[in-house]
Amino acid sequence: MPSEFDVASLGPCTVPSPLARYHDHEGRTIEFVDDRECILVDDRLCRVSDRCDAGGGFPALELAGPRRQLFFEPGRVRIGIVTCGGLCPGLNNVIRSVVMSAEFHYRAEKIFGFRHGYAGLVQSNGWIELDSELVSNIHRLGGSILSSSRGPQDPARMVDRLVDLGVNILFVVGGDGTMRGALAIAGEIRARGLKVAVVGIPKTIDNDLRFLDQSFGFETAFSQAVQAIDAAHAESKGAPNGIGLVKLMGRHSGFIACAAAVASGEANFVLIPEVPFRLEGPNGLLAVLRRRLERRRHAVIVVAEGAGQDLFPEEAAERDASGNVKLHDIGAFLARRITEHFRATGFEVNLKYIDPSYIIRSVPANPADAVFCATLGLNAVHAGMAGKTEMLLGQWHNRLVHVPIAAAIAQRNRVDPTGPLWLSVLGVTGQPLSMM
Repeated sequence: MPSEFDVASLGPCTVPSPLARYHDHEGRTIEFVDDRECILVDDRLCRVSDRCDAGGGFPALELAGPRRQLFFEPGRVRIGIVTCGGLCPGLNNVIRSVVMSAEFHYRAEKIFGFRHGYAGLVQSNGWIELDSELVSNIHRLGGSILSSSRGPQDPARMVDRLVDLGVNILFVVGGDGTMRGALAIAGEIRARGLKVAVVGIPKTIDNDLRFLDQSFGFETAFSQAVQAIDAAHAESKGAPNGIGLVKLMGRHSGFIACAAAVASGEANFVLIPEVPFRLEGPNGLLAVLRRRLERRRHAVIVVAEGAGQDLFPEEAAERDASGNVKLHDIGAFLARRITEHFRATGFEVNLKYIDPSYIIRSVPANPADAVFCATLGLNAVHAGMAGKTEMLLGQWHNRLVHVPIAAAIAQRNRVDPTGPLWLSVLGVTGQPLSMM
């Protein structure tokens, strides 16, 4: 029976990999990966035992890595790369890794970089040619040398461009909206009977895609966020009843806010989309905040951008170019409401509001993310050369795997309010279990 974890393929692999010629000083060749090698989706022994007792199968994800036999012929393959959505640390590292691997390992005939996201696939001059010399130092820069944009384009026109350029493998770097666009491109390719692979490299600074231990750029992002929290803490202690309020990225998932708060250790309240809260009432944020100020004379609040959206009046939802609902500015809202509340009660506070969002996402990748990005790009090329399609590279149980795009975007990865990460947040901040 087909599984949601089955990875689509363009056909049989009959071309020997040039990597078979690689060997070390003792004559050992590199370790190739067989398609039958998989990583269990749930590797807990009790779950495995339950499935054995029930006679069920074991949901598993295909292990990433170089294949001994390829679908595309090295030296005759043409590659395209596109980066979409918002910026994220590590984009240039991924681009560089794809180009280097395609050129050095598989002698790609041409490598095209499409500029300004999917728009570059429909514009007459929307691409540049990439090679190892051009990308040699781009990993030291933030942003993307290809630039980016939001919003869909006509799949038929995008596929027309791939056909015109003779592209065999398209590498798509982006989040869930971008991956939906990748599926639309793959569907058009399938409808035309073309042999073009579509391989995703997930870019989501919020760390909210399914079956990913961690997305690239996340570690850099929350590391930068720690500096903002530490600065807010210094500001809060620099004035009577000081309040440092930091708004971080996280539309639907509070991973950056949680990780940064735990790493910093200076946050007293963390507000995320997954855990509702009230402002008013004896257990509401305003009352709990006052008790904190009376006791310690300062406080630091970290809020994810998607938190507290239910505190705003219901309105017809506006959407951005990517189709995302436009969020109300919870940071500015809290700054205003907190200030007004304490002024009305005659309780002096000094609030400093910090929003480092665009700094966090535009910096170069830190060393750990740089290594991760390089590994993702390299293994994406291995997958594409083997004819894998409609899939993305992910890290699951600390191993790189192939995840069908449809499975990865079927639901959003969110902080579990009963799980260990949120428990760590509660332990570090000391905030109440509930502010409802």
